[in-house]
Amino acid sequence: MRIEAYCDGACSGNPGPGAAAALLLAYEGDALIKERELVSPVDPHTTNQRQELLAAIMALEALSLPGVQITMFCDSKYVIDGITSWVKNWKRNGWVNSKKEPVANRELWERLDQAVQKHQVSWTWVKGHAGNAYNHRVDQLAVKAVQAARKS
Repeated sequence: MRIEAYCDGACSGNPGPGAAAALLLAYEGDALIKERELVSPVDPHTTNQRQELLAAIMALEALSLPGVQITMFCDSKYVIDGITSWVKNWKRNGWVNSKKEPVANRELWERLDQAVQKHQVSWTWVKGHAGNAYNHRVDQLAVKAVQAARKS
């Protein structure tokens, strides 16, 4: 079995209310055998970057078996560059960035780093709002959650 995950975050204002969404797709060979949508509660005062991170975290933490091979599709270069490159230096430097400042969103980066360690993860960037149906789907899940919260 192989897993693909699509993740996205949305924020109305930056900062503002925001939510994260992920879609897990399980395949046997080429056959899609299961889908699972995940949507976070709306955070009333957050940023888009925090929600992008949370979406990836939710996808990985939803996998109950360790060692799963998963391809993560994400439209956030911030998340992909951070987890595949920057985090190594941040950890080595005591969670200080190249400007000698504390890493923003450290608690989420630590949580994502821990979740990644439990699986075999490959990261793939997808251009947002460019016709990828699954990326569009998770974007809409997050946006609808924020819109629903604003109405209530």
